Amino acid sequence: MTPFDALPDWIAVVVSVLLVIGGCLVLIGSLGLLRLSNFYQRLHGPAMINTLGAGCILIASMVLFSALQSRPVIHEVLITVFVVITAPVTAILLMRAAIYRDRRSSRNNVPPVPGQAGGAALTGQREE
Repeated sequence: MTPFDALPDWIAVVVSVLLVIGGCLVLIGSLGLLRLSNFYQRLHGPAMINTLGAGCILIASMVLFSALQSRPVIHEVLITVFVVITAPVTAILLMRAAIYRDRRSSRNNVPPVPGQAGGAALTGQREE
């Protein structure tokens, strides 16, 4: 007899639904990575959607192991905090590096450096 045999049906349903939702979100984020046209769009999908998918999977893990051990298991909260903190920071750093690279190679579709001529038209600031 395994510990999963004693698992109530309603917990199995909740965990299954969370795992399916998390898997679908990760799949959608991965498809966005493949389908979107430029680097900036490609970075947005996985940074946001995959973080949400990982959150669903971590919540499913918390519910399952809390039910199996008959006590709150919150180890996954620490993982969630690290994922939620590091994913946006990593995305920002990658975007800044890409903008710097694109400006150095003089591409046309990159916003100008703030404070230089022409920057007001794109940023919405008034020229004085």
